Amino acid sequence: MGRYVARRLLQMIPVFVGATLLIFLMVNVMGDPVAGLCGDRECDPATAAQLRKEFGLDKPVWQQYLTYMGNVFTGDFGTAFNGQRVTELMSTAFPVTIRLTLVAIVFEIVIGITLGVVTGLRRGRPVDTTVLVFTLVVISVPTFVTGLLLQLLLGVQWAWIKPSVSTDATLDELVVPGLVLASVSLAYVTRLTRTSIAENRRSDYVRTAVAKGLPRRRVVTRHLLRNSLIPVVTFIGSDVGFLMGGAIVTERIFNIHGVGYQLYQGILRQNTQTVVGFVTVLVLVFLAANLLVDLLYAVLDPRIRYA
Repeated sequence: MGRYVARRLLQMIPVFVGATLLIFLMVNVMGDPVAGLCGDRECDPATAAQLRKEFGLDKPVWQQYLTYMGNVFTGDFGTAFNGQRVTELMSTAFPVTIRLTLVAIVFEIVIGITLGVVTGLRRGRPVDTTVLVFTLVVISVPTFVTGLLLQLLLGVQWAWIKPSVSTDATLDELVVPGLVLASVSLAYVTRLTRTSIAENRRSDYVRTAVAKGLPRRRVVTRHLLRNSLIPVVTFIGSDVGFLMGGAIVTERIFNIHGVGYQLYQGILRQNTQTVVGFVTVLVLVFLAANLLVDLLYAVLDPRIRYA
């Protein structure tokens, strides 16, 4: 196992370098970031040249990237165009988005897997059809529609929640935004769990366990569910990064100042340091989540061994 982890960590290095290089190049072709520093007026040549020199934008792109990566390995993600350190923005944005993502993941695991197991064991019955139709509707409705609808009903008309989240962004305030963020993924987890349970239910090892007279709960939890969760764990593991990076719409609706909000502001203002810095950390989150998923395979299925 240790050798496998070491090999995977080494494989992450070229993936990390390639992903950050691609992001760096894409961000640098968005436009001239200096143009946004002077407001509506065009910067005079002397001021523009001074700003480019100050932020290192007068150097070739490859040299900017090498300088940036050298600073990243020392924990320096640069300075935003407003003079604030990017690490300071991260220290306030990432804790909020992490809490929001955890709430969304809990909804996916608890509700999604539970509905998937229930429908998988009762395939073809009314409860199965109802859940399938409901998940199809959730997948079809855009996230911003779901968010605005819940905000209007629960926050404005019924006053059950605050329409917008406070700056503290406590867990109780993030319940509804977390549900909105997890809605589409929750539907996919439900359908994926249902399909996996229904297929593995006909397997030989399940029939053998039933023939031995094992209790139904033990057959489902110890034998059927563990093997059926492998594709679900794969989806949830990869979904962690998507939820953190894709929370822009949800955070905008509920006025949550997290990673999505900072990315939106950075793109809007063409703040390359902020965008590249946040996306670099998200790449690390993706890589770490994928490694954790691979290690969980051996826990769920004892037949899987890593050399």
